Amino acid sequence: MHILGPSGSGKSYLARKLGAITRIPVTDLDDLFWDNNLSDYEHRKPPQERDLLLQSILSSDNWIIEGVYYKWLSIPLHTADYVFYLDTLYALQVLRIIRRFISRKIGLRGCKKKETLIGLSSLLKWNHSYNIELKCSVDRLSSERRVEILRSKRDILKLIRFWPNYT
Repeated sequence: MHILGPSGSGKSYLARKLGAITRIPVTDLDDLFWDNNLSDYEHRKPPQERDLLLQSILSSDNWIIEGVYYKWLSIPLHTADYVFYLDTLYALQVLRIIRRFISRKIGLRGCKKKETLIGLSSLLKWNHSYNIELKCSVDRLSSERRVEILRSKRDILKLIRFWPNYT
């Protein structure tokens, strides 16, 4: 399964829920993209290292990957049994991003990376333009294969409720 969408759209939530139901390992693509040995979001992993990690995940029979990334992910986008695109309201994304930032700052939610107000502002600006760019890309992808578009938490919960239980 490949779950994509903007920051704050609910990708991690859906991935965790589907992973728990199906017992399929979940990978946050941020862990492949960013160098987690460093304390900021300025350093990406080298593309070769990132691609090897991705290939390792895709070589297993079952996988769930989630993230904002799609440009370097043509293989999983075209080989996944299911592609879910979370097209939630932009205002809700902003609220979730700010809530996540605050919860990390006050220590309610762990984060390996140092987050700043400048970084938050950059993420919000980036997320706005990314929403537009991603919708265009999903439209193109949808012409090639089926992409399930989920627009609300209700859509996500309905999907989870009717997901076949794997044993």
